[in-house]
Amino acid sequence: MSTVSLEHPRSAGNDRWLAGIVLGVLTFWLFAQSVINVVPDIKSSVAIPAATLNLAISLSALFSGCFIVACGGLADRFGRVRLTRLGLWLSLAGSLMLVLAQESTLFLVGRAVQGLSAACIMPATLALIKTWYQGAARQRAISFWVIGSWGGSGLCSLVGGAIATGIGWRWIFIISMLFAGLALLLLRGAQENRSEQAARHRLDLPGLILLAAALVLLNLFITKGRDWGWASPATLGLLAGFVITALCFFRAERRRGGQALIDFSLFANRAYSGAVISNMLLNGCIGTMMIASIYMQQGRQFSAFQTGLMTMGYLVTVLAMIRVGEKLLQRYGARLPMMIGPVLTGLGIFFISCTFLGDTAYVATVFASYVLFGLGLGCYATPSTDTAVSHAPHDKAGVASGLYKMGSSLGGAFGLAISASLYGLLLPLGMARAAQFTLLANTGLCLAALVVVFLMVPRSNQLS
Repeated sequence: MSTVSLEHPRSAGNDRWLAGIVLGVLTFWLFAQSVINVVPDIKSSVAIPAATLNLAISLSALFSGCFIVACGGLADRFGRVRLTRLGLWLSLAGSLMLVLAQESTLFLVGRAVQGLSAACIMPATLALIKTWYQGAARQRAISFWVIGSWGGSGLCSLVGGAIATGIGWRWIFIISMLFAGLALLLLRGAQENRSEQAARHRLDLPGLILLAAALVLLNLFITKGRDWGWASPATLGLLAGFVITALCFFRAERRRGGQALIDFSLFANRAYSGAVISNMLLNGCIGTMMIASIYMQQGRQFSAFQTGLMTMGYLVTVLAMIRVGEKLLQRYGARLPMMIGPVLTGLGIFFISCTFLGDTAYVATVFASYVLFGLGLGCYATPSTDTAVSHAPHDKAGVASGLYKMGSSLGGAFGLAISASLYGLLLPLGMARAAQFTLLANTGLCLAALVVVFLMVPRSNQLS
């Protein structure tokens, strides 16, 4: 087994532990996210209303975003390996619930537990990489971590569609359980790591409750507003509740300072802030895959597997470009590849929005567009993740990693929720126009990410 030698003798990670980390990350990004391509299959076998199913799709990412920072703090305090293992056990439990689900309640709970699993695994494993590896070795490890997250998201549509078409969608989560079990085996004997300073801090429970309440209220406002009416008292009440809760959260967190759930002093570093914000915006584009999948299956009558095949270009290019992004980072610094990424991704989504094309032309366009989509995200992923990790204080590595991945989770959750709501709102115009305008809105997220990187990430080719 190969071992990466580091300056600090206690910080020796090896490839077996890294493989366990990557498998753990895949339980969320590959398997939990596969539901975006199997919505019709789930609706046919689970007694769940369409609006509730839309909520369930984004619920996993929402719960991950709600609790990921708290779990990052718990990882700093109680041990990052320990939180990783807890996350894997939660992944096993959540997947089992989905396998057994016959109605809404168990399905929703299973999705929520999957989100809690991701909240434990993602910040803890990123913090372990920051501690176990340094310099070029850290960037190599981050590349493999990114392959698990961004690469897993590239595989999820194809894998989910293939499994659902071949042996049934429930097998997605049976296989996920196998991955989680194997990850637990690979992490046996992994050296524990924690922050002595964080161990002296108490969990900011009021902040956690306020943050979770604010995000849930906002998600309900987005997902239920169209059904209830955007001007209805219930919808406006959700919006007012979100605003009030969010203001209370910001006020409470500023008072707690360095012991707050979200330490806003981390955002004083412009590079870190640029990585977090642009990461959230680009992850919001995951709604593209869901809308394109729904439109191709319902508007063009493709199967889930055929729709997944359209993403093959994304799969290949995102996996190939992750290591290329690592080399670009080492040669040119983070800013250049972090700017190229949103440009290519935005172009890909723009061409997918050309729903006015005939079947043959549209299939060719979508396939080529997913190539651009993958090139962009793959180019962006490693430089962005390394920027966030390298600019985080050692004693707050878990919290800082949690904030960065909170951007991923919340971007994905609200990207899915907003895309679904916007598509539903525009359906009276026809499926093709609804999909077109929704995808153009996702293109706008890429442009916003480009502006954030340009303004906030410094020019530098220094190896962190």
